[in-house]
Amino acid sequence: MSTGTVLVVDDERTLARAIKAFLEASGYEATVADDAEAALPLLGSLRPDVVFTDVRLPGMDGIELLRRIREFDPGIPVVVMTAHGSIQGAVEAVKLGAFDYLKKPLDLEELKLLADRARETSALRQELSYYRQQALRDQPFSDVVGQSAAMRAVLEQARQIAALQDTPPVLITGETGTGKGLVARTIHASGPRAERPFIEVNCTALPATLMEAELFGHERGAFTDAKESKLGLFEAAEGGFLFLDEIGDVELALQGKLLKAIEDRVVRRVGGVRDRKIDVRILAATNRDLAHESERERFRRDLYFRLAVIILHLPPLRERGDDVYLLAEFYLRRFSTKYGKPVRRLDPAARDLLRVYPWPGNVRELSHVIERAVLWSKGAELTPEHLSLTMPGGAAPRRSSPDALGPELPVAGEPPSRRAAEPALTLDQMERSALEEALREAGGNQTRAAQRLGISRDTLRYRLKKHGLSG
Repeated sequence: MSTGTVLVVDDERTLARAIKAFLEASGYEATVADDAEAALPLLGSLRPDVVFTDVRLPGMDGIELLRRIREFDPGIPVVVMTAHGSIQGAVEAVKLGAFDYLKKPLDLEELKLLADRARETSALRQELSYYRQQALRDQPFSDVVGQSAAMRAVLEQARQIAALQDTPPVLITGETGTGKGLVARTIHASGPRAERPFIEVNCTALPATLMEAELFGHERGAFTDAKESKLGLFEAAEGGFLFLDEIGDVELALQGKLLKAIEDRVVRRVGGVRDRKIDVRILAATNRDLAHESERERFRRDLYFRLAVIILHLPPLRERGDDVYLLAEFYLRRFSTKYGKPVRRLDPAARDLLRVYPWPGNVRELSHVIERAVLWSKGAELTPEHLSLTMPGGAAPRRSSPDALGPELPVAGEPPSRRAAEPALTLDQMERSALEEALREAGGNQTRAAQRLGISRDTLRYRLKKHGLSG
């Protein structure tokens, strides 16, 4: 009975035949190829459990063969064989992903042990992959919390996207803090490419001068500090997903090259002379209205249409109704476990407060509020005092529907007669007040004001213009 399939690639025919005979006597099915060109077509028909290849081969060498095998299937273990004088080649191969290496003259018993270990490792990977996929099928998108109609629609669309083998570009839109990155990571983890890379690029954090080299890589000597060639993030994401977070912040000058890479599936390193083919799926996210930005020529229209093959819009937390309770309880469990706190529930007044607060920072703000509350709590219950939430301008959150939610929460130090006389603030009034207060506290500095509100500077500018305010 066969214990596995082995492909041996070596131009020393006598040695290759000896390896084949020894492995077959040990229960393996072994096939020999004299060079890399003969080996490559065998990968599809044999689907070998392990490949043994010499580093020095006529034509394509063993290092390039290793690269080709990893492009074909990175799960196939490759063991390189090398003479003592070319040990550096073996070290390079291991850095590139080889399973192990053997020095010549070979010890056939050691070779068989490596074959056994490689086959067992491959089987364990396959088993782990199976159980991961099974868990995702049993509980798909379990990390994305939400039962509102808006979120159910989003999750259904995301599940359909995740099931695709050849995923078109997806543009995930929504305000800062709505969970765009989580949805992107879950699409990757729930799909057929879950075992392949997921590379996240924060387009806001990368300086424009470095972004091209980071995305596309560079060759040695391409610029002053380029002392060696470097793989770009597109190449690093080979076979998987590249997530371009805050794509709206990419400089116009770079957007054309980004469009070419996405459309043609090729990249050229900075300082390079040849294109490199890539197999990468693109997810992008933004809190901007890119359609509007493209009309104003602040974002390339052709790139927008290429990214927006599928648009997935995440609603703000204030539009998700009772999801705020589900999310608060989710974070309560997480942080009480993390910090070893006995707190287990929210009291009714705290729940009411969560429901009427406008959440300008969305889910991210809610998680920070619950984490802080859990840290300061001492009992089993969180109260409004633990949440420390106030409306913009220092007022306590007021309810737009007092009959539905019970009596209004008091504001500390405010006379009851005054509370009863004041009308509830509208959402626009709350937002305007929040902007004014943030600017005042930041001394008019828009960057600091945006940080205080948990939004991007561009979002702040948009909202200032909406309310007729000047920063």
